[in-house]
Amino acid sequence: MKELSKMEHNYVVIMAGGIGSRFWPYSRVDKPKQFLDVLGTGRTLLQMTYDRFLGQCPEENFFVVTNKRYEGLVKQQLPSLSEDQILLEPIGRNTAPAIAYPAFKIKQRDPEGVMIVAPSDHVVFKEKVFNDNLSAAIKAARGSEKLITIGIVPSRPETGYGYIQYHSSPLKKVKKVKTFTEKPELELARKFVESGDFVWNAGMFVWSIDTITKAFHNYMKDTAVIFEEGADKYYTDQEQAFIDHAYSQCKSISVDYGIMEKASDVYMVKGKFDWSDLGSWDSLHEIREKDHDGNVVDGNALLYDSRNCYIKGPDDLLIVAQDLDGYLITKSGNVVIVCKKDAEKKFREFLNDAKSKGQEYQ
Repeated sequence: MKELSKMEHNYVVIMAGGIGSRFWPYSRVDKPKQFLDVLGTGRTLLQMTYDRFLGQCPEENFFVVTNKRYEGLVKQQLPSLSEDQILLEPIGRNTAPAIAYPAFKIKQRDPEGVMIVAPSDHVVFKEKVFNDNLSAAIKAARGSEKLITIGIVPSRPETGYGYIQYHSSPLKKVKKVKTFTEKPELELARKFVESGDFVWNAGMFVWSIDTITKAFHNYMKDTAVIFEEGADKYYTDQEQAFIDHAYSQCKSISVDYGIMEKASDVYMVKGKFDWSDLGSWDSLHEIREKDHDGNVVDGNALLYDSRNCYIKGPDDLLIVAQDLDGYLITKSGNVVIVCKKDAEKKFREFLNDAKSKGQEYQ
């Protein structure tokens, strides 16, 4: 009964507001990747994230932060959530306001709560290991002043992720953070991985409600004041009007830059589970089952002398490709794209240029 009582003070906040531009044209503005069954499991990425945390938190303690335009999608995919559990942002303001909003709302209901923050579009394998690591973070966060992040043991020198350097303490599960580094060049990423005391920054956080709200007051005072002023409006029919006004006053800033890189009591639990942020077609290709030539085929295709490609299209469309290496070919809706699979930095340009062709291509 004691453990159950503690779990009742756990809250999961799922961040589900992004538009997933690097998965265009499969991911569209009206239905981004977190609302899609990207892995073909029968569950969308949002639903898989929700399922992952059910053992750590009562259903009534989940919150989903998303853009207003996706309210219907969240209700459709997570029908057990009440309207109070779907937090609607009028505009995107990065992760700091998206965390401040639920933090101060939860504080109004349960000042003793522990808050777990997770992106909606990541994939985790070895879920037992994940839950063990998460439980260690929750235990360390409860009743303490620690701001805790989950760091992923790197499998390669990746330039698309941020890195966290930590103090090596083999007997401690929760390790003090030294530094944060954003998306290093390849040579520096290699040195990080070789050193053994860096992990990937996965954007997953655990902290007590008291600690994170104090951190906002200490490092982002303006944001703290904005969301605390509306405390009497949370859980009422005035909440949305207050939030619409609050977001118009907020700066667009990440919680990493606004708080984590400035605070002194920042800690890390090393995540030893398999993880992907599914940030691009290339990262999706990496985790999918491949044929003997390294190709992933999701649909109907004939490939000749081709390797390391990702082919995705409707079953009633035959895609024929010859002599390609490392290409993406996909048809989604009214868009066909053929490009290098690792051209993720070009996708914002592709999408922006498609917008100039008309709304129907977004």
